Amino acid sequence: MTTPSQTPTPLGSLPPREHLRPGQIETVLDVVIPVYNEEHDLEPCVRRLHDHLVRTFPYGFRITIADNASTDHTPRIAARLDDELDRVTAVRLEQKGRGRALRTVWSHSGAPVLAYMDVDLSTDLNALLPLVAPLISGHSDLAIGSRLSRSSRVVRGPKREFISRTYNLILRGSLAARFSDAQCGFKAIRGDVAARLLPMVEDTGWFFDTEMLVLAERAGLRIHEVPVDWVDDPDSTVHLVRTATDDLKGVWRVGRALATGALPLDRLARPFGDDPRDRELSGVPRGLARQVLGFAVVGALSTLLYLGLYSLFRLGVGPQLANAAALLVSALVNTSANRRLTFGVRGRERAVRHQAQGLVVFAIGLALTSGSLAALDAANRHPSHTSELTVLVAANLAATVLRFLLFRAWVFPERERREAAARPTDGAGPDPAAGPAGAAHDRNDLSRSAR
Repeated sequence: MTTPSQTPTPLGSLPPREHLRPGQIETVLDVVIPVYNEEHDLEPCVRRLHDHLVRTFPYGFRITIADNASTDHTPRIAARLDDELDRVTAVRLEQKGRGRALRTVWSHSGAPVLAYMDVDLSTDLNALLPLVAPLISGHSDLAIGSRLSRSSRVVRGPKREFISRTYNLILRGSLAARFSDAQCGFKAIRGDVAARLLPMVEDTGWFFDTEMLVLAERAGLRIHEVPVDWVDDPDSTVHLVRTATDDLKGVWRVGRALATGALPLDRLARPFGDDPRDRELSGVPRGLARQVLGFAVVGALSTLLYLGLYSLFRLGVGPQLANAAALLVSALVNTSANRRLTFGVRGRERAVRHQAQGLVVFAIGLALTSGSLAALDAANRHPSHTSELTVLVAANLAATVLRFLLFRAWVFPERERREAAARPTDGAGPDPAAGPAGAAHDRNDLSRSAR
């Protein structure tokens, strides 16, 4: 299998999605079929898929058989299919792991759209073109087949149905996943997205695509779902208990990494708006709309936190002390949340300094509101309650605007946000097997055809 030269992906956000020009690209789609000891199903399934693509797919394609260190006759069959079918390529890896196979083949593929499907072809092949069409058009970044859509037609036993739905509920409850079906072996991704996303995915087994989807969704990439018709393979060799255990470990690992900000998801961000007119606007600071929205959400949640803390502290101390303690804690939380969520600064570097600057900003806002009340009291010894509220609303509005501007220009300036996005983050690297030594090993594995 020929491999294009691998060039480092530049840091920073992804470029806007663009419609692919199939006439200028020989191979638009690369469909990977990862296999392990599938000597009975491999040939009929590959021939069926090849025939379907020849008849129905309007662009250039390639089918790549990724053999995961099979010990039966699978390598021999894959080599024969490679010889007999001009659009089929066989790749041999000496280590097991579906995730490892997908990452290795996808990382070396020159196709702009990458897909994979299980060798049993449980999914109706008529869903393949709808799966990849949004990626070719530039509408979406990833696409998945969903067996849990209302319009899907699925034939499988109650045990697998229960496991699948339970697993997706766990993902929704623990990782706030919004996609409906993480386990369906029918997915696709744009090549430019894969180049950025795959180094962040650590798992090399069955949790690989779930981790890929969670990170993509958290980064704001667009995931397209296609309802599929699916018939369960009763002879599947997947070990359900071991797979479920590994998946739960993966959920815990990814959840912890997301909670601590250990993943540079900013590198996967798309610019706001893919319309060229959006990119030609001048005089609008980059990311301003998103930052204003994030600042407003954090501010609202901080206010609720302040009210809850004040009510709690008021049970044991006086109003002034309760107010000061609640304001201090909520200010610290507000600065930390804005640091990570609004301005995208992650890691521990300068965190203490940012908190100190946040307290200064908080003090300025407090002085502004307190000064406004003092000025009102000096002008009118007995102001009405309505006058006090009016002054407080105006002063808090001015303080909020001032706080946002100080956060953006002084506490988290543009230069620091760019440095944070470009800085390698602990825990954000690829799986050790994909490091310098592992990458060389994968390239060696990839070059071995099962001939």
